[in-house]
Amino acid sequence: MAIAAHTPTLVQSVRRAPSRLALREAAWGLLFLSPWIIGFLAFTALPMIASLVLSFTDFDLVRPEETRFIGLENYFHLLNDSLVIESLLVTIRFALIAIPLGLAVPLGLAALLNSRHLLGRDVFRTLFYLPSIVPLVAGTLIFAGVFNTQTGWINLALESVGLPGPDWLNSKTWIYPALAIIGLWGIGNAMVTMLAGMQGVPSELYDAARVDGAGPVRMFFNITVPMISPVIFYNLTLSLIGTFQYFTVAYVLKNGTGDPGNATLFYNLYLYKVMFTYNNMGYAAALAWLLFVIVLMLTVILFGTARRWVYYEAER
Repeated sequence: MAIAAHTPTLVQSVRRAPSRLALREAAWGLLFLSPWIIGFLAFTALPMIASLVLSFTDFDLVRPEETRFIGLENYFHLLNDSLVIESLLVTIRFALIAIPLGLAVPLGLAALLNSRHLLGRDVFRTLFYLPSIVPLVAGTLIFAGVFNTQTGWINLALESVGLPGPDWLNSKTWIYPALAIIGLWGIGNAMVTMLAGMQGVPSELYDAARVDGAGPVRMFFNITVPMISPVIFYNLTLSLIGTFQYFTVAYVLKNGTGDPGNATLFYNLYLYKVMFTYNNMGYAAALAWLLFVIVLMLTVILFGTARRWVYYEAER
């Protein structure tokens, strides 16, 4: 009886050796995953480890043989570098304009293109998405002409109605709206994801709302926006990370100078200048890790707020 009573426990405790078929499936799985694993190790994990090591040295691209281990000196220097704070403030000021605009405009376009009554909506979907595949440098050069104070069509349009056109690219006030408008050039991806989310909203919800007398605006804010909140959250997260990595447009417009008056000296641009203009790879690595920590903290905070406003059907 005692043996019989303990038999199930003994059987459960015995770990079965994986079968030959299971081992073969695992091997094939690792084989197909190996390109990604090798790429991740070679181009992400190892460079991150190398940059962390370099952040504790004074590695110089011009004199690499004179590299010394200096401990936390680079990180202490961050606290006394006024350009670090200034570049972070530049990035934050731009983010306060670009992120809301970069979410509201594709959301509005997606709602418009989701309408059944819009003629040629498939054509408009293609047209609004096409700019996102244009190379960013080419698009930036185009907008440099668009915002020209003398020949740019925006200022010409303003002057035609009696309004003076601002100096978009040379004013510390107008440079951020100009950069935010340039950012709207590539909202095609966000628009497509939001449009896909809207098309997945059950039509029964809208039918019930119409029966209750709800109008289009109320249905949009009470049904559409909550139901696609995961898609909005996804785009918000990408926008937050992308804003702190902002570099190409500011570099192309102002040749990396940070003009006017360091108004375009974004954090990533300052990191680039420290690395390739001043050749201070050790300090640049410390700047990169500070950026990683800041973005990580903001992302964690963003995910912490998600439970209050992001709706997931599976969690009901």
